[in-house]
Amino acid sequence: MALKKSELYSSLWASCDELRGGMDASQYKDYVLVLLFIKYVSDKFAGKPYAPIQIPPGSAFSDMVALKGKPSIGDDINKKILGPLAKANELSDMPDFNDPNKLGSGKEMVDRLGNLIAIFENPALDFSQNRADGDDLLGDAYEYLMRHFASESGKSKGQFYTPSEVSRVIAQILGIRQAKTSNDTTVYDPTCGSGSLLLKIGDEARHGGKDVLVSLFGQEKDSSTAGLARMNMILHNYATAEIKQGNTLASPLFTEGSALKTFDYVVANPPFSDKRWSTGLLTDADPFERFTGYGVPPAKQGDYAYLLHIIRSLKSTGKGACILPHGVLFRGNAEAVIRRNLIQRGIIKGIIGLPANLFYGTGIPACILVLDKEHATARKGIFMIDASKGFKKDGPKNRLRERDVHQIVDVFTNAEEHPGYSRLVPHDEIAKNDFNLNLPRYIDTQESEDIQDIGGHLHGGIPTRDIDALCDYWQICPELRATLFQPLRRGYSQLTALSSELKPLIHGHPQFAAFITGLEKHFKKWRKTAAVSLRELAPGCHPKEVISQHAEVLLLHAEGQPLIDPYSVYQHLLDYWSATLQDDCYLIAADGWVAKTQRILETDKKGKVRDKGWTCDLVPKPLIVARFFAKEQAAIETQQAALEATTAALAELEEEHGGEEGYLGALDKINKAEVTARLKEIKGDKDAKEETAFLKQWLKLNTEEADLKKAIREAEAALDQLAHDQYPKLSKVEIQTLVVDDKWLTTIAAAIQGELDRVSQTLTSRIRLLADRYAAPLPQIVDEVAALAAKVDAHLKKMEASAAR
Repeated sequence: MALKKSELYSSLWASCDELRGGMDASQYKDYVLVLLFIKYVSDKFAGKPYAPIQIPPGSAFSDMVALKGKPSIGDDINKKILGPLAKANELSDMPDFNDPNKLGSGKEMVDRLGNLIAIFENPALDFSQNRADGDDLLGDAYEYLMRHFASESGKSKGQFYTPSEVSRVIAQILGIRQAKTSNDTTVYDPTCGSGSLLLKIGDEARHGGKDVLVSLFGQEKDSSTAGLARMNMILHNYATAEIKQGNTLASPLFTEGSALKTFDYVVANPPFSDKRWSTGLLTDADPFERFTGYGVPPAKQGDYAYLLHIIRSLKSTGKGACILPHGVLFRGNAEAVIRRNLIQRGIIKGIIGLPANLFYGTGIPACILVLDKEHATARKGIFMIDASKGFKKDGPKNRLRERDVHQIVDVFTNAEEHPGYSRLVPHDEIAKNDFNLNLPRYIDTQESEDIQDIGGHLHGGIPTRDIDALCDYWQICPELRATLFQPLRRGYSQLTALSSELKPLIHGHPQFAAFITGLEKHFKKWRKTAAVSLRELAPGCHPKEVISQHAEVLLLHAEGQPLIDPYSVYQHLLDYWSATLQDDCYLIAADGWVAKTQRILETDKKGKVRDKGWTCDLVPKPLIVARFFAKEQAAIETQQAALEATTAALAELEEEHGGEEGYLGALDKINKAEVTARLKEIKGDKDAKEETAFLKQWLKLNTEEADLKKAIREAEAALDQLAHDQYPKLSKVEIQTLVVDDKWLTTIAAAIQGELDRVSQTLTSRIRLLADRYAAPLPQIVDEVAALAAKVDAHLKKMEASAAR
């Protein structure tokens, strides 16, 4: 059975539970990720003489399994597995698997390590059989774990991980995909953490089928994190990447003689506002001249120290990007001097403001400074984007959505200016603002105020100004405006129909109906094309390439359509990809168009295994039923409707006669046995005729209910068997129809239809709000208040008169 991404992730994350006792996430990540690494390299490279990773004899995962249950398991893992493996592959700072403070001592350690190893023995985790290898299934799982570890590591310990969405933005805006890269192309991260940002640049360089590995270089201060970065490189097929451990500012390890080594691309997510950046560094006599010509950063703010290190590490044609807190854009004193020098030299190409709370370890908003030395002298301005409002909630953190990533990259790459989002700001304008780069000075993201019209409130009527603001709709449907509104007086109009009649009036208008029909036809063309392409998926396909191609085509198809946000349409497809489509594609990549059923086995708390039926991931049972057994399903639904009616009638009887004085009130319990016994008791009693009739009616309904439940169970069991027996009979074409048409495209089409419905809902809601806002002019409200006050006064006088009597 193919390995589903979602199952892989949950299985690996479950392994963390074995170590969560008193250990912090920043510590137990080391153990889990090392085990993942050993399992992966063992499956992939054990016994292969020319593999990029050498597995010494006795150091494979199978050798680790053999240690389970041994009292010396921790020490043996250190000496027999990790030691030889680290020495053969120049790995450093492996975690101590014999640490009683973290893993317990004696039997506790033996059991804990044995249970942890057992999780990785799962046959589904046989990475040698992973045919979607080109999609980096394991690397994605590694990143998934890193994100969860970072989330749980607390405020001060999650900085080893840069959110993948931010890394992808940086990778794409640098333009490395379009550049002519080779193995000689160099990419450097001076604060590489676990290496996620570096790897995203490498992946971007290979995008589109280019079989080129750029050369990756990274330095990381924390020794254990540097070890993780090295393993991360190997898991992502960058075994030749150079990861060094040390303090980048005080002791940069990538040098050429007495100067810093320079690179084609430099990226970084350094520690925000590092207060100890100058430790071990003579700032006034820096041997690498990083501050010469710009200025020395303040002693307690290290942001510009890292930025100037990046600039000095770039070749004369180099490009870079650095994630920094917003303070670097506007703080004064020494940083203001550095900022002015950078702007005047034209090195800053762009600034992208990001949402707050994206990064682990801090909740403050950050920005991306985009650097470009190649065109610095000719640069006349800085392209700015304020993307602070585009995100989704993900637990305690915010995350960029796929649409946010794509929009940022599109706008930046094409230098598109959009009000409230992006613009090219000339250097002259920045100079007039004293070289302050704070984004709100140049991009107004405030939504326009919804103005209350005094004339409308005093005399009634919807202001023409508010109707004109809906001009996008009137351009599409010019006659719709006249249908909805009629002049009331100069500058004001009124609705031609009641507010409650707006929706059918808009939907039924010929121009609006034609507009919606045209959009539906437009997206049906995409669906038809996608259906043909998706049917061509075959074993060995690369799911990431599949979704990338289809998503781009859909985005292009949606662009230019009036009143439709193309990025919203794009997001719907990517949401479905995340929820369902990616797992299906990986199944097809591994097994092809095969619909396999499997039993659902559930183990209870006592260890007893229960059979909960069967399932099929690729072709769920409801699709089989809908296409092949609709008649049988309809018959069951008819029975279910009859059951609901019978149950409701029964409930009504019990409610009516269930009180203390009701016919059912005297019964200990309301059930068939009690009712039958009562009928025998009152048999022949002439005074109990009504009670007898009622109880017989209850008994009749109760019997009908039981019979219907039994019939439904039997019908559902028969239908379940019919559906199960249908799977082996399915042809490849039938499976493709069920999956592509009935499952994938039907779901996506429904989501896109929701976007079309939003168009009419937005117009209807706005007009209804305006109509209700100005429905009652002030004089009318005053008269209504006066009338109500008079009624209250009259009522009070009656009460006074009554009290006086």
